[in-house]
Amino acid sequence: MMKKLLLVDGSNLLFQMFYGMPSRIINKEGKPIQGILGFVGALLKIIKAISPSHICILFDGEHENPRKAIQREYKANRPDFSTLPEEETPFSQLEGIYKALALLKIPFKELTDYEADDYIASYTTLYQDEMQIVISSWDSDYFSLIHDNVTIYRYKGKKSYFCDEAYLRQKLHIQPKQYIFHKALVGDPSDHILGIPKIGIATASKIVNTYSTIQELYEKGCLEVYYKYLIGYKEQIEENYKLISFYKINSLPFSIDELICPSISMTTNQILKELLILN
Repeated sequence: MMKKLLLVDGSNLLFQMFYGMPSRIINKEGKPIQGILGFVGALLKIIKAISPSHICILFDGEHENPRKAIQREYKANRPDFSTLPEEETPFSQLEGIYKALALLKIPFKELTDYEADDYIASYTTLYQDEMQIVISSWDSDYFSLIHDNVTIYRYKGKKSYFCDEAYLRQKLHIQPKQYIFHKALVGDPSDHILGIPKIGIATASKIVNTYSTIQELYEKGCLEVYYKYLIGYKEQIEENYKLISFYKINSLPFSIDELICPSISMTTNQILKELLILN
């Protein structure tokens, strides 16, 4: 049986659980724990659904984002958590999540340089020919990594689903290798990456299915009806492309032998009670 590596975008799952829980949950000490409770519960369900032989959870740390050197406004639309009381931010519950992961002996890392996306992409490209890889995240940037052995898992309880090549063809009518070019045209409001005016999803799909590169588009696309909308935007498209592309990380925090998935028999409540988070 082929080995299977589960790569979890920890920050993505934390935000999903912190803001997606139906209500604010506090323990007997009055501390909010909905993010911890949701994260651990979701993670156990993800592991059960995927049955990985190997696992790694990666979190974004608080550090200068190297993509800011390309565009200072990158992710500038994200909330400023420094203006909120600490207990009202997702990060306030990271300590409890880290303790739970340590208890379960699940390999995890908070990163101090690049984004978790870059590390997940680097693990994926390094091992995709050796094992199946499942990336658990709602971040669409990972669509460019889809491969015969690589799928994206979007956790949504009983409505969770996989994104593969067929999904991308049905959704955008493109191949994974075309995704970065496509997104460079339409932009990404969640990361404050501005798209090209009047270029929507369908037009962008037509463009990337006609031209392989930005350079080819500007050299040969002059006769197309939509070309007039692209005049003057070549530099922005190239900048977007760089922002969306993954950095290659040569020094990864764990070897594959350190990512063996442990056997887990504890329930979410048992884990939190063991850590005195739930009492």
